[in-house]
Amino acid sequence: MEGGAYGAGKAGGAFDLQTFIRQPHTVLRLVSWVFTIVVFGCIVNEGYLNDSDEGKEFCIFNRNSNACNYGVTVGVLAFLTCVLYLALDVYFPQISSVKDRKKAVISDIGVSAFWAFLWFVGFCFLANQWQVSKPEDNPMNEGTDAARAAITFSFFSIFTWSMLAILASRRLKAITFQEEYSQLFPTPLPPQP
Repeated sequence: MEGGAYGAGKAGGAFDLQTFIRQPHTVLRLVSWVFTIVVFGCIVNEGYLNDSDEGKEFCIFNRNSNACNYGVTVGVLAFLTCVLYLALDVYFPQISSVKDRKKAVISDIGVSAFWAFLWFVGFCFLANQWQVSKPEDNPMNEGTDAARAAITFSFFSIFTWSMLAILASRRLKAITFQEEYSQLFPTPLPPQP
């Protein structure tokens, strides 16, 4: 059996950018990365309004600064997580130990599922706070498109991170199969002269 994309047979090979970019988990991770930029970018740029009476900034989401803080924090941390796991995906073919590969993929499953949950909470929180916002707090509708974009891309992020967890679980099955196969059918040693 040839090592394939998940086995140690390909370890140590040269990095191929085209192959890397065409992998579904790489595409999804890049899409998730863009979604995080949209969410925290919208909130940072247009998520705060100036109050003419008090002279202070307030969050566009029902004047609840926790909503803006949550969106920005989750967005920035998810951005960093995407960068970290993209780097791991680049390094992954160089990992020759099946056990180390399994650890990397198991961490990918856990982290992706965790982020899907955080994005679900963020979507619910932002949507709820947007729904109960008072029109008199923002009479000129400033930043409403950015707030809607942050909510929408939080919703989309739930699915991209969930799909990353599903793809990682498939990778784990492939690694486990290869490990079991190599134990059942070990490579014979060459005869000694």
